[in-house]
Amino acid sequence: MTLNPPVRDWRGRSVWIVGASSGIGAALAQLLLAGGARVALSARNEAALNEIAAARPQDALVAPLDVTDAAAVAAAAARIVERFGGIDLTITVAGDYASMRADDFDRARAERLVATNLGGVLNVLSALLPGLLARGRGGIAIVASVAGYSGLPRALIYGPTKAALINLAECLYLDLAPRGHPVYLVCPGFVRTRLTAQNEFSMPQLIDADTAAREILRGMAAGQFEIAFPWRFSRVLKLLRLLPYRLYFAAIRRATGL
Repeated sequence: MTLNPPVRDWRGRSVWIVGASSGIGAALAQLLLAGGARVALSARNEAALNEIAAARPQDALVAPLDVTDAAAVAAAAARIVERFGGIDLTITVAGDYASMRADDFDRARAERLVATNLGGVLNVLSALLPGLLARGRGGIAIVASVAGYSGLPRALIYGPTKAALINLAECLYLDLAPRGHPVYLVCPGFVRTRLTAQNEFSMPQLIDADTAAREILRGMAAGQFEIAFPWRFSRVLKLLRLLPYRLYFAAIRRATGL
């Protein structure tokens, strides 16, 4: 049973990618442009966005912004709607990451993670939802993480922001899907990006951004709500969270050595 209408042909569809300058967002933008979509590219790095747009300038719109700036997000959304006449799908990829544990807790860094990972998505929703509901058109994909399934070492603050996004996507689906608006929850595992490059620990089943982008589009083609990958790693984490805490904590300590 599909939870969203399958999307296999992107020709003529308008997509807004928030966080399109690198990593998964850039890879998605390149695939969608190659597939005939009209793509609005947003992030702070305007030069990187222009480089991606140069591949198909007739179908690309560069709308630079800082996702933590609500006014800038709203202005970009209005500009994109004016150019494209509406937005068929908004993908929120922009995020920040920091490995953190209790003994190196940093309040300022924690607040930046919350402002970017959660506050940024709320800014997009604030700019997007009124028009989406008024036009009766458009959906949203929220990129969270398997780190949001349950508590993990080194994921202090990052994990909770992603857990909030998982819950948020579930709530949005209940509100929007019955009205014909698709909602996707994307939960990647470890993806090779500039953010994960800072990790000094082994990252199981590490994949590149191109593979991640293809997995996301494959999930949308299948009409999935939750698009989680790599398959084996994500399933193990989902199964672990079903254990009683006594067993869960012991399993995580044994697996991570922490």
